Amino acid sequence: MNKKILASLLVLIALLVGGLAWLGISLREQRQANQEMQELAAMDKLEMENEYQQFARQYSEMKTRINNDSIVAQLSREQLRTQQLLEELKQVKSTDAREIARLKRELATVREVLRSYVLQIDSLNRLNESLTAENTQMRGQLAESNRQIEGLSSERESLSQKVAIAAQLDATGIQLTPLNKRQKAAKKLKDCKTLSVSFVIARNVTAANGERTLYVRVTSPAGETLGNAGSFSYENRQLTASMKKSVEYNGEETPVQMYWTVDQFLSAGNYVVSIFADGQMIGSRTFALK
Repeated sequence: MNKKILASLLVLIALLVGGLAWLGISLREQRQANQEMQELAAMDKLEMENEYQQFARQYSEMKTRINNDSIVAQLSREQLRTQQLLEELKQVKSTDAREIARLKRELATVREVLRSYVLQIDSLNRLNESLTAENTQMRGQLAESNRQIEGLSSERESLSQKVAIAAQLDATGIQLTPLNKRQKAAKKLKDCKTLSVSFVIARNVTAANGERTLYVRVTSPAGETLGNAGSFSYENRQLTASMKKSVEYNGEETPVQMYWTVDQFLSAGNYVVSIFADGQMIGSRTFALK
């Protein structure tokens, strides 16, 4: 009788040791995934800071090349707003996803406003031949500022001097929808058979037209990347994509939809959808799935 009890105890101890070993491995993998996400967030925040600084310098450069007092006053107001947003960004922790997302949206607005001023000044300069040479010089200086930012990512495309300040694409209206086996919205995550990601590439008349490869990266609450649709370069490193798709972009609003077939257990929690193109993160949003 004692031998049977001893045998049972040994089996129980073996199971406990195995369970502890498995738990240790899982915790180590989760810490590694969280560290990767933190590093990615820190690099994204650094790139945003550099873009804000660049735009503030560009406002200063434009003010020296225009004699219209009204436009100069407008440029000064926008420059001050850009500098204030930069200071807000410097105070935000890279792990504060909500605040980083807000400042990324503000950055897109600053880029659009700056683009409109560039086009307006360009139109005025075409009417005044004496300013043509100075306008060309200004665009060369703006292109040089952008090349400094390119040092953060070896994969960033060279922006043409004509549209150097505003050629980046923006993904808007990002949606993550769980679908059931009938391709209808799943009420419960356990019924999800397919994940649908949809968004719109915003209108951008200064961006180069042509075929673009879009990468979507969906990370689980544990920080793991769902699926494996190949890798892509971002900030001098290779990341795994959940989905990818090539689209023809002509400068107008372009809707995009992608699907991922669920092949693993999906736990309830926050899922992050990040979209990349041309070596840049062009949109990101967090979704709470239950």
